[in-house]
Parts: sequence; structure tokens; C-alpha cells
Amino acid sequence: MGFFGWVLVGLIAGSLAQSATGMRKRGCLYTLGIGALGGVLGGVLFNAAGSHKLGRSGFGSLLVAFIGAFGLCSLVRLIERRR
Repeated sequence: MGFFGWVLVGLIAGSLAQSATGMRKRGCLYTLGIGALGGVLGGVLFNAAGSHKLGRSGFGSLLVAFIGAFGLCSLVRLIERRR
């Protein structure tokens, strides 16, 4: 998957995670950042768990990025509630 493919996966994963957690939409770059960081976080977690092959397919990459972005959005919402 090329650079633009990963950008698209990041945008989709970030948008899905924000919708799933009920997080307020904050713009395209924020959504991309959530998706990209979620992809890295999800990739680290899945590799540590021994699921190396899941992130190799297009849908698997999206699933891994979504799970990481969902965790990241949940953490951000938890921090925002405490303020």
C-alpha cells in the first residue's frame, strides 16, 4: 500500500473511531492524526500479541488502525471529561 493508501486508511479509521466513541469532529487533519497514531498503536499492540499477518491486507490494516484509533479516542475523551 502506498502513501496515499495509508492516508486514506488513516482518515477512514480516525473518522470511524470518532463516530464510534461519540467524539466531536475536529477537522480533517485531526482525524488523520487520530487514524495514523491509532494505526501505529494498533500495529504495535497486534505485533506484540503475535498477530503479524492481520495488518497485511487492506481490510486488516483498516481494522488494526480502527482498534488503535478507538483506544486513542477513548483515552482523549476520558481526559477531556476530567477537565
